[in-house]
Amino acid sequence: MKKKKNIFDQVKKYHFELRHLSILLIILIFFLVSVSFVHKTSLQGLLIRTQDWYQQDSAERLANLTATSLELLMETSKNIDKDNEEEIEKVVQAFNIVLNQQKLQQNVDEVCLLISYEKKIYAIVEGIQFFNFFFRRNEFKESEDYQTTIELYENELRDIMQTNEQIYSIPEGKKMFHVFVPFVPEGEYVGALYMKNTPDFTFITKEIISSYDETALIFASLIILGLLAMFYVSSYSVKERDEAQVLLYNEKEKHLLEKVEREKEELFTKRIYHTHHKAEKVMGFIKEDLRILSKENIEKIQYSVVKYANFISRVIYDMKWYDPPIQTIRNPLFHTDINEVIQFIVNYIFLRTSKNLSYQFTMELDENLPSISINEFVVWEILEPLIQNCVEHSKDENIVIVIKTHFNSDLNLSKIIIEDNGKGFESWLLELNENRIMNIFDENVSTKITGENSGYGCYIAHQLALRRCGWKLSAENKTDGGARFIIEL
Repeated sequence: MKKKKNIFDQVKKYHFELRHLSILLIILIFFLVSVSFVHKTSLQGLLIRTQDWYQQDSAERLANLTATSLELLMETSKNIDKDNEEEIEKVVQAFNIVLNQQKLQQNVDEVCLLISYEKKIYAIVEGIQFFNFFFRRNEFKESEDYQTTIELYENELRDIMQTNEQIYSIPEGKKMFHVFVPFVPEGEYVGALYMKNTPDFTFITKEIISSYDETALIFASLIILGLLAMFYVSSYSVKERDEAQVLLYNEKEKHLLEKVEREKEELFTKRIYHTHHKAEKVMGFIKEDLRILSKENIEKIQYSVVKYANFISRVIYDMKWYDPPIQTIRNPLFHTDINEVIQFIVNYIFLRTSKNLSYQFTMELDENLPSISINEFVVWEILEPLIQNCVEHSKDENIVIVIKTHFNSDLNLSKIIIEDNGKGFESWLLELNENRIMNIFDENVSTKITGENSGYGCYIAHQLALRRCGWKLSAENKTDGGARFIIEL
C-alpha cells in the first residue's frame, strides 16, 4: 500500500497529468478509428467490386467451358455408328456428364442448350435429347421447362448473339447471373448454352476484413504503448525543469507583488503631494474667513468655511486609502449640483487667490442641468486641475476662461466645457499613446520645467473622470485660438 502511494506521489510531480494523457489517448483513438473506418470502407468497397467482377467472370468462364466441351464432344462423335446401341449409349452418357456435371457444383442452378429449329426454340437438358436433335432429328422430343429462359433468349438475345457470337451475362440481384454462350459446332451458329450461376465469394471478403481488423487492433495497441512510453520518458526528463520553473514563477510573482505595492505607494505619495498645497491654501482661506467673521457676513462665511472644511476632510480621508471605496465616490445619496460646484471653485478659489488678477471668468451655465450621484468634492478634484491648467499655461495677461454647461434632454447627455483664449495645446499633447489616451492626460507629462512632480493634475482629473465616475474627458484646440476641455456625463 505504501509503495502504491509513493508511485502516485511521484506521478503527481510530473508536468503531464492523467487528464492530459486521457485527452491524447481519446484524440488518438478517435483519429485511429476514423482512419480505420475510412480505410475499411474503401477496402470493403474495392473487395465488393472485385467480387462482383470475379463472380461474373467465373460464371462466364464456366459456361464457356461447358459450351466448348459440348462442341468438342460433337466433333468426336460425328462418325459413330448410329445403329450401334453401345456406342450411342456412350455418347449419350458423355453428353449427360457435360450437361449435368456442372449442376453438381455448389453455384450452378440450371444448365440447358437453347436450339433454334424450324423457327422455334427448344431447350435441351438431357444427353438423349441432345443426341436425337443433332443425330436423329425425326426422334427429337422438346422439353417443356425453361419457358422464361426461352422467351428471354428469343426476345432479346438471339439475333444479337447470332450476329456477334459473343457471351452475354444478365445479372439478377447481386449474386445471380444468367449466362448465354454462343453454341457453334463446326463453325455454324445453332443456338446458345444457358447457365444460371450464383457464385458466392463473400467468405473471401469476410476473411480479408477480419484480417484487417486484427491488424488495425495490433497497430492501435502498438501506438498506445508507444504513447505511454513517450509519456513516461518525457515526463521523467522534464521533471527537474518543471521544478525550476515553479521556483522561477514563485520568485517572479513575489517581485511582481512588490512592484505593484511600490507603484501604489508612489501613486499614493504623488496624490498626497498634489493635494497638500491645495489643503494648505484652503486652510489659509478658512483662517482668513474666520478673522473677518461678523454678524453681517456670518451666513456667507459659514457657507464657505463648511465647504472648505469638507474639502479638507475629503483630503484627509483620501490619505487613508490607495483606492477609496467606490461608494464614497458614486452613491445614490449624493445629489451634486455641478453648476454650484463650478461657481464655488471660481468664486472662492480662483478669484480670491490674488487681488491683481491677470485672468477673468465667464460662466454660461445651463439651469436645466440635472444633479448627479457623484461626491461634490470628487467633481471639485476633476474640475480644479483643468481650470488651473488654463491659468498656468496661458501666458496672455488678459486671459479669459469660459466655463459652459449644457444638457441635451433627447440624448440624456450633460456637457461641461472649459476653454480659454490662450495659445492652445502643443500638437503632440493631443496625440494618442499606446494606450489610446491623449498624451496630455498621461502621467508626468507637462510643458512646464518645474521638477519631477509636474504634469500630474490633468492625469488625476482624467483618472477620476474615466475610471471612477464613468465620464469621457477630451481636449482640443479651438479654431480661433485657445484650448478647450470637454467633459461628457
